[in-house]
Amino acid sequence: MSSSHRTALPVLGALSVCHLLNDLLQSLLPALYPVFKDSYSLDFWQIGMITLANQVTASLLQPLVGHYTDARPHPYSLALGMSVTLAGVLVLASASTYPWLLVAAALVGIGSSIFHPESSRIARLASGGRHGLAQSLFQTGGNLGTSLGPLLAAFFILPRGQGSVAWFSVLALVAIVILWRIGRWYWTTGQERRRSAVHLTAAPTLPPAQVKKVMAILLALVFSKYVYVSSFVSFFMFFLIDRFGISVQQAQFHLFGFLGAVAAGTFMGGPLGDRFGRKPVILASILGVLPFALALPYASLFWTTVLSVMIGLVLSSAFSAILVFAQELVPHRVGLVSGLFFGFAFGVAGAGAGALGWLADVTSIDFVYHLCSFLPAIGLLALWLPGRSRLLQLASSSSNS
Repeated sequence: MSSSHRTALPVLGALSVCHLLNDLLQSLLPALYPVFKDSYSLDFWQIGMITLANQVTASLLQPLVGHYTDARPHPYSLALGMSVTLAGVLVLASASTYPWLLVAAALVGIGSSIFHPESSRIARLASGGRHGLAQSLFQTGGNLGTSLGPLLAAFFILPRGQGSVAWFSVLALVAIVILWRIGRWYWTTGQERRRSAVHLTAAPTLPPAQVKKVMAILLALVFSKYVYVSSFVSFFMFFLIDRFGISVQQAQFHLFGFLGAVAAGTFMGGPLGDRFGRKPVILASILGVLPFALALPYASLFWTTVLSVMIGLVLSSAFSAILVFAQELVPHRVGLVSGLFFGFAFGVAGAGAGALGWLADVTSIDFVYHLCSFLPAIGLLALWLPGRSRLLQLASSSSNS
């Protein structure tokens, strides 16, 4: 096999590390929500608005960034995006009013919107055809970084105060250096792989109407997954504190357990999709989590911990399979598709956080978790996704018509 077509594991590893650092910096925001709530006397809806400011900036910009870089790739933009995240971290550390918290959240979201579409596209170029593995490795880094945020907040930031967030700017600087080197790889080996990938997209594809139908189903599944995950990221600590009376630090450990399980499940989803097909993994992941979700609002603290880990482990395996499924439907617009799905995921997570925060204020945090437990039932839509044989049949009939 030509070196230009092998799986470039060092590049995938570097992208995964940068994804870890990027999402770790992002996860500092929700990990500090209990601190902000007390320090700034915030309501739940105001907490949700911080998430909304972060996620909406990312969701609105990501498809635009992906569309632009499909035609005019700028791999050095990865380092630029991380520089914006660096600015957001510094503003977060020095913010003294609620509006400045919103500004910090928005800056971190903008940095993420630049990072995700281009890095996901480069991960596909570095995959050597093992697309599920590449996306899982890339996304596992991000989920692992997300899981570390509450842990670092508990041990480092809480004892020292909000200003200690500035120390994490060192991680952003490390990521900038790595991403600059990844940009150099792209202009050499990556360019050759991109030309080969463009040549391969001449293969038969599905009819446009069928692509739109499948895309709509995939986006509905992303909605189900990310609104439910958002209920954990933004409010799981408050749920545990309210229901079981545990401390903020204990609640952060529980959130770390959930997010760590998300990281582990993400790594499994891509390789399983490469081997068994995307549809079985998506169906088992989203619909398979439904029994655990329905049981969680009624469980004791011990079983809440067990169920939250099972939910994170099972549910997280879906996104890699969903993203690769979508990329294979439109192989010549990988950046746009990646930006659309990452952006949509961030957008519905942010909107979901805002809506769930408002609902918690007018009802209770316990009611929110009873309601959200039904979200995985949307996974039934995965039954209408075409399997491998059906995809080949549809593509063949399209090319012959």
